[in-house]
Amino acid sequence: MTERKFTLNNVREPNLYREIFPYDTVCKLTFENESVDTDMPKDIFITDTTFRDGQQARPPYKIEQIVKIYKYLHALGGPNGVIRQSEFFLYTDKDKKAVEKCLDKGYEFPEVTGWIRAVKRDFQIVKEMGLKETGILTSVSDYHIFLKLKKNRRQAMDGYLDVVRTALEAGIKPRCHFEDVTRADIYGFCIPFAIELMKLSKESGIPIKVRLCDTMGYGVPFPTATLPRSVPKLIHAFRKDAGVPAALLEWHGHNDFHKVQVNGAAAWLYGCGAVNGALLGLGERTGNPPIEGMIIDYISIKGENGIDTPVITDIANYFRKEMRVHIPHNYPFVGEEFNSTKAGIHADGISKNEEIYNIFDTKKLLKRPVVVAITDKSGLAGIAHWFNSQSNIINVRRVSKLHPGIAKMNEWIQKQYLHGRVTCVSNEEMEKLAKKYLPEYYVSQLDRIKDRARHLAEGIIKAVCKKSGIRSMDHELQEPVLKTLIYDNPFVQFAYITNDAGIKTTRNITAHVNKSIYEKIGLHEDFSNREWFLGPIEDGKVHISDLFSSYFTGELCLTVSAPIRDKATGIIKGVVGLDIKFEHLAKTEDEKE
Repeated sequence: MTERKFTLNNVREPNLYREIFPYDTVCKLTFENESVDTDMPKDIFITDTTFRDGQQARPPYKIEQIVKIYKYLHALGGPNGVIRQSEFFLYTDKDKKAVEKCLDKGYEFPEVTGWIRAVKRDFQIVKEMGLKETGILTSVSDYHIFLKLKKNRRQAMDGYLDVVRTALEAGIKPRCHFEDVTRADIYGFCIPFAIELMKLSKESGIPIKVRLCDTMGYGVPFPTATLPRSVPKLIHAFRKDAGVPAALLEWHGHNDFHKVQVNGAAAWLYGCGAVNGALLGLGERTGNPPIEGMIIDYISIKGENGIDTPVITDIANYFRKEMRVHIPHNYPFVGEEFNSTKAGIHADGISKNEEIYNIFDTKKLLKRPVVVAITDKSGLAGIAHWFNSQSNIINVRRVSKLHPGIAKMNEWIQKQYLHGRVTCVSNEEMEKLAKKYLPEYYVSQLDRIKDRARHLAEGIIKAVCKKSGIRSMDHELQEPVLKTLIYDNPFVQFAYITNDAGIKTTRNITAHVNKSIYEKIGLHEDFSNREWFLGPIEDGKVHISDLFSSYFTGELCLTVSAPIRDKATGIIKGVVGLDIKFEHLAKTEDEKE
């Protein structure tokens, strides 16, 4: 059999496949009689882009959030590396600090890798961070090469190969991201490019990975669809015609056409080693393959292999509660009601045997017992069970079916059906009833706002107390620090410092507009009997008051105070206090979130 040869087709004009991608209407699917067979590798795995592509779908993660999520990925994927790698940005100080903290965990899996532009000087960043592998943007469609980069195919390929050689010279494994592969000329550019990469890999002895990026979500899982949209044929082409080993081939999808999950599974089945995804599917535009979904598909294909599925629920709760990410209530595996049945006939079946309408043992695998929606047949016990099973109730006390509030909720439900209702009572309705009749079991939104505001205030005053000017106990050095604090944080209404006897040692530090109203407070005012002074003096901790109405401005305020310690001895020399406008602070914290 004659070996097929594939060479670069350096066309003069871009091939935009207008018969498939007309743009003025929905893109077209074309089919042919020729198909390809499944060829699943022995080792399939998941790679993570939560901190790279995932951060392009939301406000940037905080460092502590990245570290926490990375720990969850490690636990979820298990010791056998089902979640093999996680990629990170490397450009800002925050990015680098997050990478350092994740590396400090010492986990084998997921391996920390980078992502950089196709620029030679960026490899220095990768080396400085001590990473062994990095992704490189190598766009492959004529949409990108001609219309974005303003190059031809030969110029693009030569430029990419030059950058890859730089990576190899630096001893770094390059991972080439074939951006927009589902609109590219597969045999006119992509396969010749991949062949050249495999030659460089063989010459250098360093693995070169190829990531197939379905940037616009055009991929389809059908083996009889035509290129460039058929995922099975794409994988087959890179494996058989470009000679890319399964372990070096990745699929990175997007969900523009609702096929991100099935395309990932198809990539595995037809010969791709890795599927790249993000937690909760969070990624640019419509998102990437949801890692929790790919985990379930992996178990279906390969078995558990050390995977810790209950961590999926821990991740969902962390995103929902700590990061305030909205997860649709019916989102598979992680939505608050994904295993809740609402049809009355289904509820009857569940009550007899939950296997009838539950996808698997969600209590065992996801720590999520099946939930039956409420009807007029639920009774006091059913309503109490619903309430006690709700994960969004902060207070851990369980409510008895004999609680008067349960009886009132049941009364409301019975009236609904008495007046002709036939549908189940929704979780939203039940939650409103519970908040009305069982308010003591809930943390109010105001309480949450107060907690966030107090946390922010505590962070501010701790930072202030570390400044050398404040520690000096010299008012000439302290006052400029407090003035800067008020300038940078307009929610600070009044700032002051006392010595260890409670005598005010700084002049009135406040916004210029408030100076006249604080004239009554003198330089040597005695605050030794105030709780905000006594607390830090007695226990050396930060103290935050309850809310109060300011005597001077009428604003709703809180006072935060902290001890000033001698740096060498740790002895308390004084107390710094800040009067903070609560509403202004709460709005500031909302903006930060």
